[in-house]
Amino acid sequence: MAPRLIVAVAGMPGSGKSMVSRIIAGELGCRVYSMGDVVREETRRRGLEVTAENVERVAVELRRELGPQAVAQLLSEKLQATTGCAVVDGVRSLDEVRVFRSIAPVCIVAVHASPGTRYRRMMERGRLEDLGGLEGFRLRDRSNLALGVGSVIAMADFIIVNEAGRDELADNARRVAWVIECDKGKSCSGGGG
Repeated sequence: MAPRLIVAVAGMPGSGKSMVSRIIAGELGCRVYSMGDVVREETRRRGLEVTAENVERVAVELRRELGPQAVAQLLSEKLQATTGCAVVDGVRSLDEVRVFRSIAPVCIVAVHASPGTRYRRMMERGRLEDLGGLEGFRLRDRSNLALGVGSVIAMADFIIVNEAGRDELADNARRVAWVIECDKGKSCSGGGG
């Protein structure tokens, strides 16, 4: 078994990736798989408390130990047991996209929001305490960029700008899902390479 299509959702922290992932999955009748959940599971497996610092450290260690595609490889077994389609929330590199492309065709959806908007949203959600305030936010952004998320965003088949709020984001995510469903993923190049 393998999915007929993988929708890979990418974006910077606080951009709205998880909401977009849930909406697209709901519209397409897919399950959402979170790259972050894979790292949190590995953090627990290593006997560490699941804190922002430990999760970030394990994510870096995984990639150092197994290569830049490590998290995608850990998720690939679950994806291969999926039929229909799958939505992957939190793709960080083109190396990860290549792993997914070895399983099924890939459609990349990027979610973009300005740093100011993302910071404000994370403050409102009370998530910045975990990150260490503005400096932690900036550090996390730099870490995501170093992993290659910018390249994934640049190769996206669809880009959703998330500056206006939840309703517009939901409408845009539904539109993207509709296009993917109508053309059966033919509009998706899967990030090249």
